Amino acid sequence: MIDPDANGDGDQVVPHWLASALVACGLATADEAETCRGEPLTGGVSSDIWVARLAGGPVCGKRALARLRVAALWEAPTERSASEAAWLARGHRIDADAVPPLLGYDPATRALVLGWLDPADHRQWKAELLAGRIDPSVAGELGDRLGRLHGAMTREADPDAEVGFANNALFDALRLEPYFGTTAKAHPRLAARLAALREQFVNAAATVVHGDVSPKNVLVGPRGPVLLDAECAAWGDPAFDPAFLLTHLLLKARHEPTMASPLRRSAAWFWSAYEARINWEEAVALEGRVAAYWAALVLARIDGSSPVEYLTEAVRCTVRADVVVYVERPPARLSDLDPLWTSAT
Repeated sequence: MIDPDANGDGDQVVPHWLASALVACGLATADEAETCRGEPLTGGVSSDIWVARLAGGPVCGKRALARLRVAALWEAPTERSASEAAWLARGHRIDADAVPPLLGYDPATRALVLGWLDPADHRQWKAELLAGRIDPSVAGELGDRLGRLHGAMTREADPDAEVGFANNALFDALRLEPYFGTTAKAHPRLAARLAALREQFVNAAATVVHGDVSPKNVLVGPRGPVLLDAECAAWGDPAFDPAFLLTHLLLKARHEPTMASPLRRSAAWFWSAYEARINWEEAVALEGRVAAYWAALVLARIDGSSPVEYLTEAVRCTVRADVVVYVERPPARLSDLDPLWTSAT
């Protein structure tokens, strides 16, 4: 993630791992890297992220953490950095406006170096939404870009993608177990349904899934939305990505009901633009899988390993009560989940 908010002193010597990566990627000499200064960035729970100020301009360094910064014990293999580097390289070739440039990847430190996106004109979408600045066209363009990325990484479009992103164990550790596995422990009667979704991710695999399409990982720039943080990238069911994004929009509507209408419109624009890009499978089947993931992910953001931080306990309780029925009886269409946009209890 390239977070626009800096944390603390903006003039520190960069850590050794970043200095080493700058040299390994050919971005600085050893002497330059040793004295390079920068600052840590806030907001990420899964990585150390820094801006390094080189003579030619700032760059962003990122290194995956073995243990994520969340309340629950959540460990994940740091090899995920290689998957992210591979996704960024592919994604930038497909749509240079949709993905930040990868300047280099250092296998020795498992650090990525990315082009710097100036926060002055690249605003974090999550912050914009929570501040009530909701532009449905941003969601629509994100849906179009995600659909394009998915379509360009199918078997037909990219024969090497399936083998290159055969990361089922990684995706399970980062997404399926902490979201569906942990939620199943909190709701034993839903365990079979949640286990079926885990199997579906593998059985319906058709493209490279980003795995973290969330407003916190989207920067709204002058050339449209930019998608960050592909640590979870894996070959899997494309339905997971749109469901993940829709979950965030819906939960923000429950957080602030006065924003429900524009957020619901944003969801509709996102899905319409994404659906228009679908050309690798039958759209109705995909929509049903999106709806099933969506319901389960809403519950997972209440009772999984990474609960959404901005909901009050009262709202958590009502969302939980409202969504359980949809996890028990998976919806066939996205419209079946319309009642979730407002409290049913």
